[in-house]
Amino acid sequence: MTTTRPSDLDTALAGLEATGARPRAGGTDLTACLAHGVLAPGPVVDLTGVPTLRGIDWRKDGSARVGALTSVHELSADPRLREAYPALARTAGALATPQIRGAATLGGNLLQRNRCWYLRNPAFDCFQTGGDSCPAREGDHLLGVVVDQGPCVAPHPSTVAVALVAYDAVAEIAGDGTGDGAGTRERPVAELYDATDPARDHVLDPSQVLVAVSLPAPTPGERAAYLRATGRSRAEWPLVEATVRLACADGGEGPVESAAVAVGGVARTPLRLPEVENALVGALPGAEPDAAVDEALEGLADLCSPLPGTRYKVPLLRDTVRAGVEQALGFARA
Repeated sequence: MTTTRPSDLDTALAGLEATGARPRAGGTDLTACLAHGVLAPGPVVDLTGVPTLRGIDWRKDGSARVGALTSVHELSADPRLREAYPALARTAGALATPQIRGAATLGGNLLQRNRCWYLRNPAFDCFQTGGDSCPAREGDHLLGVVVDQGPCVAPHPSTVAVALVAYDAVAEIAGDGTGDGAGTRERPVAELYDATDPARDHVLDPSQVLVAVSLPAPTPGERAAYLRATGRSRAEWPLVEATVRLACADGGEGPVESAAVAVGGVARTPLRLPEVENALVGALPGAEPDAAVDEALEGLADLCSPLPGTRYKVPLLRDTVRAGVEQALGFARA
């Protein structure tokens, strides 16, 4: 397996186009895919030598542009990010282990492959390995989707994407398959994922590179929470996860003026929950969510179309979101 390490983005793009190489950032997912036979050995373009993919830039309005090679640890630990985007920092700080957060990158987390055990077992073929079916749909899908969006039933794997979708973040993408640089384009992070194509976990072409993610200007008075339900307490993939953002009046102490609630682990794409968001407007910090919020939470069952083995995720989704909302509001049950 040959590896090149270009020092600028145009050279990296040209290498990806000319050789059919795979891009590598932190390498945490690529290494696992090679080890499990998900990917065959082949040429690699190591992006870590491209300095323009690193770092956090702050704009005059207080908004941030985060380079794709920024580590997940930096997302959780950078003091200014923690203050401006608390939901992102909390979400990033809860995934994987400290060692993985130190090596894994923003771009790698957003564009990683799913964790379906059929995909990662070379004894099986599926849509993502050139097959024409999803063996998990009729097989063991205990960790699968509860919102059935398309042929593949593996939940999207990016925890960071859940938080970025809650912020309406925008991805900056370079490359158009011509190998000549061709500038960059933007698209919402939510549009990096398309459940209708079972062969892919994201929409980027192999010759494209995620350059950065832009976040909107911070929201004054934001209260935030991140919660995940897992099968064990340490280093486990979430069964359900929820990121909650509440913009409250009076510096965070007054009523909720707007809300963003995003969930993962339940569908092929990260999902926003607009009914819950709307019901939260007017909620008071420190108080128990009212009947309108309860009704919206109970209504999440109507969003679900569970597989036989994922019916347990219907109440788990409701209760995880409820706990995240209560945590963001600062309401503690007796």
